[in-house]
Amino acid sequence: MKLLIPLLQQMTVFAVIAYLYSKTSGFKTLLSPNRRTRDILFTYLFFSSITIFGSYMGLPIKDALANTRAIGAVTSGLIGGPIMGGAVGITAGIHRFMMGGFTDFACGLSTTVEGLIGGFFHYYLVKKSQDSLIYSYKVAFAATFISEAAQMLIILAVAKPFTEALALVEIIALPMILSNSVGAALFISILGYQKGMVDEYGALFSKKALRVADKTLHLFSKGLTDDVPVKLAKVLKDEIGVSAVAVTDKTRILAFEGEGSRHHKVGTNVTSPHTLSSVETGEVVFAYGITSSFKCPIDANCELNSVLVVPLKVDGELIGTIQLFESKNKSFLNINKSFGEGLVNLMSTQLLIAKYAEQKTLLVESELKLLQAQINPHFLFNTLNTIVSVTRVSPDKAIELIQHLSNMFRKNLKRQDLSSKLEEDLDHVNSYLKIEKARFGDQLDVKIDIDPAIMQMKIPCFTLQPLIENAIKHGMVKVIDRMEIVVKGYIEGHLCVLEVRDNAGAFCHEKTEGSEQGLGLAIVDKRVKNMFGSIYGISVDCVKDESTVVRISIPLSEDSLGLQNSHN
Repeated sequence: MKLLIPLLQQMTVFAVIAYLYSKTSGFKTLLSPNRRTRDILFTYLFFSSITIFGSYMGLPIKDALANTRAIGAVTSGLIGGPIMGGAVGITAGIHRFMMGGFTDFACGLSTTVEGLIGGFFHYYLVKKSQDSLIYSYKVAFAATFISEAAQMLIILAVAKPFTEALALVEIIALPMILSNSVGAALFISILGYQKGMVDEYGALFSKKALRVADKTLHLFSKGLTDDVPVKLAKVLKDEIGVSAVAVTDKTRILAFEGEGSRHHKVGTNVTSPHTLSSVETGEVVFAYGITSSFKCPIDANCELNSVLVVPLKVDGELIGTIQLFESKNKSFLNINKSFGEGLVNLMSTQLLIAKYAEQKTLLVESELKLLQAQINPHFLFNTLNTIVSVTRVSPDKAIELIQHLSNMFRKNLKRQDLSSKLEEDLDHVNSYLKIEKARFGDQLDVKIDIDPAIMQMKIPCFTLQPLIENAIKHGMVKVIDRMEIVVKGYIEGHLCVLEVRDNAGAFCHEKTEGSEQGLGLAIVDKRVKNMFGSIYGISVDCVKDESTVVRISIPLSEDSLGLQNSHN
């Protein structure tokens, strides 16, 4: 037991090494799931070095060494896995063998086994999805206890003569097992504490990033216009906690929040060399306040001392900068630097998404205008001829048809909204059908059966008319006796289904996008997908010369009038 105190003293050296290692970038890369080859090499060299160091600190006894070598070997496997543990164990084992002594081979072999035992614990915990226990001091103690016990057995089995090996084990077994086990537990607990701090900071800043994203997402629909920069600067200052935040375009200050706002006036030209450099190069500029600092070009008494200037880009084009400042009595934390850069990159992405969303909206509006303008000249010509014919027989009926035609034109030309209620769309359809029925008389029979519960559903404007117009145009040239069209709307599970069915079966050709009516259906389908998602839209089932069913599926709206009653 006289060996226990010296070995425990050696253990404290490993504790200091663990603490210092936990503060290095090498340890932080060890925590990353995407480790590079050089990071793995650094880990291997570090653990091999401390394991060999454990041999050098060994206490000579009976032509052998009482040591704390197992701390490095076991923890390398526990943290890095079987391959890392095996590699460190072999390296340190060869070194121990070269040091000589009657236990040289036994100790070299046992060092390799210890690394593999640590690796086995790592493998087992990962396989059982208990990765967090890798940094548990209890696991480290158990793994090292087993490893040192295995070393004593290997010495007894391999070292010769046996009597000397037995005498050696009787002296070193208990001190080495206890000191190495406690040392490994302490080593791992120090690294585990630091890992917990890293995870805690990561979670904290992830929450902050999500809060910033949540608070700023709706702002970027307008770009850096109006009061967006002012709101953005306030959110960033509150969430990051820096002394001041500025938002600029390429030449002017758009917003300034925090210390220095009295002389950094909104609307004035950018004069800071750091900002001008970032705008010119498109690169991040960081003056952290020691060897390089922020020197205010406006006020010599300005309290701001350090600055991070991050270019704000949209689709690769620089549109401005976001600047984070710290005052002279505060240091600019590296974590705030990384956090700030990450947030600005996120905002660049948000601006790009907003830009594409605006382009998508403009495209939808253009398609709506195309659909509104798609009044078939033949339809207008035939309608006017019908009105002329009806005027001779029934002037009142002709007036009614003119009113319906006027209603159609008014809705087509004046509507600005991209969506309307289903009942409003049906009103437009009814005006269209009145004209078509007057033209075709008894040859055209249209029945409308819509569930009242979905009448308030919001759908893209002019959704139903192109479907019905398509059925009439293709069907009337096929059907000899009577063209029957049924328009239905109903709830099917979590969907609202709108259906136009005819008895002509004349719309079975595959490619219709090139035709005028096919283009109308294609636009309706695209607008439904844009409004509700790509899994929704138009489907066509056609049995040639028998029937055609054009079906639109859209998700139910919880705000629909009568929707609750429809589920009861």
